[in-house]
Amino acid sequence: MNFPIDAVREQFPALHQPAVANTLPVFLDNPAGTQVPQHVIDAVRDYYVHNNANSGGAFATSQRTDAMVESVRAKMAAFLNAPLPQEIVFGPNMTTLTFAFSRALAQTLQAGDEIVLTRMDHDANIEPWRRAAADRGLIVRWADIHDDCTLDLSSLEAALTDRTRVVATVHASNAVGTINPVQQIAEIAHAAGALYIVDAVQSVPHIPVDVQAIGCDVLLCSAYKFFGPHIGVLWGRYDLLASLPAYKVRPAGDRPPHRWETGTPSFETIAGVGAALDYFVWLGRLCRQIEPSIAHNGGDTQRRDYLAAFEAIGQYERELGAHLIETLQGLPGVELAGITELTRMDQRVPTVAFTMTGHSPRDIAAHLAQQHIYVWHGNYYAVEIMKRLGHETHGMVRVGPVHYNTHTEIDRLETALRQLD
Repeated sequence: MNFPIDAVREQFPALHQPAVANTLPVFLDNPAGTQVPQHVIDAVRDYYVHNNANSGGAFATSQRTDAMVESVRAKMAAFLNAPLPQEIVFGPNMTTLTFAFSRALAQTLQAGDEIVLTRMDHDANIEPWRRAAADRGLIVRWADIHDDCTLDLSSLEAALTDRTRVVATVHASNAVGTINPVQQIAEIAHAAGALYIVDAVQSVPHIPVDVQAIGCDVLLCSAYKFFGPHIGVLWGRYDLLASLPAYKVRPAGDRPPHRWETGTPSFETIAGVGAALDYFVWLGRLCRQIEPSIAHNGGDTQRRDYLAAFEAIGQYERELGAHLIETLQGLPGVELAGITELTRMDQRVPTVAFTMTGHSPRDIAAHLAQQHIYVWHGNYYAVEIMKRLGHETHGMVRVGPVHYNTHTEIDRLETALRQLD
């Protein structure tokens, strides 16, 4: 289909704010946080103007706040295809939620029980489990990766024993873009009697996520990576959320999700999450008008709109990713990590990491910044994979387009990088 890039870009005010004179910035730092549509900005502002109150009161603004939160829970449940809105937990960010969940789960484990982690993951899905292991006398085992930065499933299976209690993996790598076969991993973990925890922070902006189809027990993401405000989201099976010894204050509710939402939530950013999800609905409906055949079997109307949006996003981003990889491969001295075959674009999101002979990642990022092209350098908290790839000291340059980026911006990146020769 003809992706409606102009209509999409019109939704994002930051894309139209000149960095200097008449030069617009190129946002390729998206794996660290995306820009937001005007609708999200309006929702956060409107909450402060019309509904700003704490929860549980008898008065109008408090009641509107409570109604808004439950409405957004239902939208988020539909977005992830969760069975119940009560399985959606809001928190400061994915990292904080993972620390809270791992701490509670660890209380049910015994010394000598085992946790399996991967060399691919962001540290937010590694260190909470390592700390839990240190606190409770647990054993951490590791799954390795192949040279193309795909997960070595044989090493994952080899790490499992009759003492394995938790398997934690990323859905899509924040460093090199690999999409893991999470449904297959869930089956492997459950066959070993373990819970399966998924970090979906980098998959949710790019591909549809269905917790029921994956078969995982817990999945986490962050709204500021999918065009929303700075807030995290945890989905967990209701029975699991209801039974684990959550750390909470006594007046907090005993049932999910409230037993996991410690303290006063960030209501204004929850409102922003709802608006970000509404953006996907808008995009899905627009794309269905352009191409009525997409996502025609998506279930209820809201879920169908989400799937239509991601079908269009996926097609467009695979084209962007292929363009980006071809561009980088054509530059002298560039070495890419991860999947580079253009026939395998469906196995990765468009996040790409590279090095360039004669230039440090920091110098490359600084040079691009002078051209108002924003990228990241270093390890981006993906410590293990940078060690595994031999880039522990300086890391790599990461370029992460999303569906509001353009082919012209990829060309602009190429021009700027050629100036380094």
